[in-house]
Amino acid sequence: MTPPACVRVVVIDDHEIVRHGLRQVFDDSLHEVVAEASTLADGLKLCRQHKPDVVLLDVRLESVAPGRAGGSFEVISQFRQLSPQTRVVVFSGYDHPSYIARAVAAGAHDYLLKGESTATIIDAVEGAACDRQPPRATSLRRVVGMMANRGPLDDDDSPLTSRESQVLRQIALGHSNKEIAETLAISVETVKEHVQNLLRKLAVNDRTQAAVWAIRQGIA
Repeated sequence: MTPPACVRVVVIDDHEIVRHGLRQVFDDSLHEVVAEASTLADGLKLCRQHKPDVVLLDVRLESVAPGRAGGSFEVISQFRQLSPQTRVVVFSGYDHPSYIARAVAAGAHDYLLKGESTATIIDAVEGAACDRQPPRATSLRRVVGMMANRGPLDDDDSPLTSRESQVLRQIALGHSNKEIAETLAISVETVKEHVQNLLRKLAVNDRTQAAVWAIRQGIA
């Protein structure tokens, strides 16, 4: 399937300079930014109004529901419901496997870093518009492979303690050991100990696999 001659894009990012830069990128191409928003609530309204081919969505926006965690990830499916033909490309400054895993689980088509070249951004948007799978070399494809793996990550019998489950949820949210320590009011060394224990109990090799397991189980 070939992309439309003019891909219609909605940009949702809370930084004006990012929105301006993306508009310039697409002004210099055959494609068009039909609308832009700085909040998720406004972005959803624009998606309903314009029915774009692609939504470029910042990963760290606040939730549309005050007091709820989750930010951009929790509304990816809402974009698809409002406009089934629309594909969501997460546009992030964070090269974090946990974020990528959450984007995949939420139904994002691709995960693009803000430091990518103009050509890469255009190619990703065109690929999303024609529902072309992202290149297998990207971080997204690696995490998709983990999400599809039906190995030990599906083990529901891993006996995590309450604290280990709390740490696991923080890992799946993309938080560092220092951030986890601050959130749970424990030391960084204690966090490290909990991380090693939960990796062993889940029979996984690293934090990315642990995050994927947590997302599968609905922990994050």
